Order: sequence, then C-alpha cells, then structure tokens
Amino acid sequence: MDGLCAGIAMIVGAAFLINLTSGSAAPPLEARYLAMLLGATAGFLVYNVYPASIFMGDSGSLLLGFSFAALTLTTAPGAQARSNVLTIVAAPVLVLLIPILDTTLVTVSRWLSGRSASVGGRDHSSHRLVAIGLSERAAVAVLWLLAAIGGLLGVGLHRISETWSLPAALTFLVAIGLIAVYLARIRVYEGEDAKVLREGTVTPLVVDFMYKRRVAEVLLDLLLVSLAYYAAYRLRFEGEDFMKNFNSLRNTLPIVVAAQLIAFFAVGVYRGVWRYFGLNDAMVVAIGALSGSAAALVAILASTRFISYSRTVFAIDFFLVVGLVTMSRASFRLIGDFVQRRRHGAERVVIYGAGDAGALVARELLNRRDRAIRVLGFVDDNPRTHGSRVLGYRVLGGQEALRGLVWSARVDAIVISSRAIPDASVAPLARLCAERHITISRLRVGLEDVLTPPGSDAGVA
Repeated sequence: MDGLCAGIAMIVGAAFLINLTSGSAAPPLEARYLAMLLGATAGFLVYNVYPASIFMGDSGSLLLGFSFAALTLTTAPGAQARSNVLTIVAAPVLVLLIPILDTTLVTVSRWLSGRSASVGGRDHSSHRLVAIGLSERAAVAVLWLLAAIGGLLGVGLHRISETWSLPAALTFLVAIGLIAVYLARIRVYEGEDAKVLREGTVTPLVVDFMYKRRVAEVLLDLLLVSLAYYAAYRLRFEGEDFMKNFNSLRNTLPIVVAAQLIAFFAVGVYRGVWRYFGLNDAMVVAIGALSGSAAALVAILASTRFISYSRTVFAIDFFLVVGLVTMSRASFRLIGDFVQRRRHGAERVVIYGAGDAGALVARELLNRRDRAIRVLGFVDDNPRTHGSRVLGYRVLGGQEALRGLVWSARVDAIVISSRAIPDASVAPLARLCAERHITISRLRVGLEDVLTPPGSDAGVA
C-alpha cells in the first residue's frame, strides 16, 4: 500500500536513532548506518506516498526489516544500558510493534485458514482496514499513528524512568491486542484469489473461540486488574516510598486479582456482548469492581489488620479498574464508530429530526451490514438544537442547511425520522430531491397484533 512500508520505516528508524545516540558524545557506527538508511528511505518516500509513482519490492522491504532486526542488538551504548533486560527487549518491541503485529496476524490467519504463510495475499492489516471502509490514505495514516505511539513509548522506556512509561507501554500493548482481534474478525479468503474482503464471521478459529467462550476476557481482565493495582501504588507512592511498599503490592496482588475476577463472574460482567456494550454494561462493571475491591479489603483486613497497607490505594484502584475494563469492553464499538465516520465510498445520509426517533434511525443505519452508510449528521427545525450533538453527530442546522447539502451534491440520501414533521415541510424537500436524484425516505415504526390461529385456545391480549 502506497507509503505504508517506507513511512513506518521512517518512524521506526527515527526512534532507533534517538535511542542509539542517547548518552553518547559521538554517534556510534550503527547510528551512522541508520542515518544513511533513513536518508535513502526518505528520498524514496517522497515518490511513494499516495498516489505513488515508484513502488517498493521485496529487496527494499527485506533490507529494511533485516537492518532494524540487527539494530535491536545495539539499542543503546554502554554496558549499563545493555544490562537492563527490560530496555533491551521491551523498547525495540514497542518500536517495531506494528510490523510485528502485521506479520503475526497474517501468518497465524493463513495457517489457521489452511494457506501457506509464504503465499502473498490481500490480508494484511492495511488491507483489512480498507475492507471495513477506510480509504487507502486513512488506513496508512492509522498505521503510521500507531507506529508513532509505539516509537514514542519505546523511546520513553529507554530514556525516561520506568515509573510511568512501563504502565503506558502495557496499556498500549493491550490496545494493540484488541485492535488485532477486531481486524481478525474481518472475513478473508472467500475465494482462491482472496480478493474479496468484507466483514463477516471470524476467519481464524482461535479468535472465534477466544471471543465467544470468554477465555480472552478473563485473561485480559487479569492483566488489566494487575496493571490498575500497580498504577494505584505508583499514584499513591513515589520514588523511595514505592520501593518501601513494594512488598505490600506483591503480597496483596493475588488477593486483589482473585477477588476482582470472582466479583466479575458473580455480577455478570462476562455475560455481556462487546459489540452492544452500553451504559448498563458499564454499571455492571462498576458494581463488579466495587464488590471486588470490598472483598479484597475484607480479606486483607482479616489477615493483616491493614498494618503497613494504604486504604487510599484501593480507592484509586477501583476507579482505574472501572476505566480500563470499561474501555476494553467498549473498544469494538469505538473502533467501529471511528471506521464508520471515515468510511470511504459509502452512501452519505442526513437524518431529518434530531429527537428520539432520529437517534433510533442513526442506530439502525449504523448497525446495517448490507449497505455501506456514513451518517453525515442531523438537521432539525428547532434552532436551539443547531450545533449540538446527537450520538456524537452534529446537528448541522435547519432546512436551509439541508437544501444546501442537496444542491451541492454532498448527500446521497435523506431519512425523515419523525411523523411529527409536517407534510408541508417534507413535500418541497421531496421535489428537490427528485430533481437531484437523491433518495428520501421516512421511518415507520409500529406494532401489529398477532391474530390467534383458528382452533387455538389461546387468547389475544
């Protein structure tokens, strides 16, 4: 995909260059080689961004990959830096996380689908982003952004204190894992040429098992609860105080994790569906986190009388657990909404009426899988609603704004959401849409009585 490989190589190379030259008076030999490699890549990238006039083959991508792999062996000068296992392993992994993600996703997907990992196909992460509606430019920009975040975290882990860079890195790893699961849900390999890409059932069987059977959710929560508890101690204690209380953290972590997971099971956190995660599900998470924190407090109080333990840690931990678990469950909806708002080539729809019926129309349109639809926003006759947002979509104005969209051909369809909108307002709009070949429709919602079959004893209420 135009500009993808070279752009990520520039981001990765810049992060490596910062790490290689940190704390060194003269740039090492590896840094000089990397600078030359980045100069050549930058010159290539000028002509490789969309629409590209030159393209990278295997000889270019393999050279870049081999160079970065070799440079991970010398991520920092000096024996002291090399003795830090976290730095020499975690920092390069974060910097190279997007290439690692793409290679792993493609290889595992092909193996589980009975295809050779060495046979090419349109099943890379960039192709999957395009398959769900992003343009090529948007897909490349998303992967560039993720690579830049990984690079910054890798530099931070290498050059800054691990106090906050490590929790941030772990949170980013969790986020990338959720993105990988979302991308793995996109159906590929529908034909032998693997050219048809669309969202549907899960292609890799293991991802389906992990998602449907909740195995991944439990493992994910175990990591998130541990991360929240660690971060709570970091927020409560700083510097030497944290080290003095590290034994308390280590001794109580198993109790806290066990209490939270059992509480999540008890209140029904693992019975929710991520795709439809809403406010009620968030309340269940909060109740589970509160119950888990209370149970952990009681267990620790019974065993240690809270000697040398901070009660404030548990208050901080509660809010962190609620935030992390809620964001993880809402991730699929957030990713889907992000993609929907930037869907390329989709039918552009404006909803007339910004009330409850308009919100119902928006949800129905966003949940459709048979048509590619992008909601542009709402229009409403009430001027007090103009500029506000409904479900995150802006109320663009009144009928004048709607006519402007129609005349400028910036809308493909209009949905009248409420029966309360008078026909006197709809009729001239319908004539204008007919002239401009724009579809206009009205939402109709109602209940029908179910008649009792002849000979049945059941009554009709």
